[in-house]
Amino acid sequence: MTSNISPEVAKLIEDKNLAFVATLTKNNSPQITPVWIDLVDGIILVNTAKGRVKQKNVSRDPRVAIAIVDRNNPYNMVTIQGNVVEQTTEGADKHIDKLAKKYLGADKYTFAVPGEERILLKIVPEKIFHMAPRS
Repeated sequence: MTSNISPEVAKLIEDKNLAFVATLTKNNSPQITPVWIDLVDGIILVNTAKGRVKQKNVSRDPRVAIAIVDRNNPYNMVTIQGNVVEQTTEGADKHIDKLAKKYLGADKYTFAVPGEERILLKIVPEKIFHMAPRS
C-alpha cells in the first residue's frame, strides 16, 4: 500500500508523542481518547481492549480523527482524518508490548486488566494536515 504520510508526519507518529483519537458515539457526539500510536506500512495502529468506548464507536462508525503534537515542540503538529479498515486481535498482545517499549522503556505492558482482550485498530489516513514551524 502506498502511503500519503510524509516523512515528517511519520516521525511524529513514530516518536513518543501521544495521539488523541476522536470517534463518534451513538448520538454522533465526539469522544476523544489519548492513546499510544504506531505506524506500519502507511497504516496507523491503535491498540486498545475489546469493549472500550472507542472500539465500540468505530465498530458502528469507522470514521476517526487523530491529533498529534510534538512533545518537544508544540508548534509541530498534525491532524489526520481516516477510517478504521480492520479490527484484529491477531498480534495485538505482542504489539502492546512493542508500544510499552516505545513509550515506557518497558519490555512488557503491565497495565493489562485480567480478562481483557487486546485489539488492533488499523486506520487508513485520508486527510492529513501538518503544521510545522518555519526555520
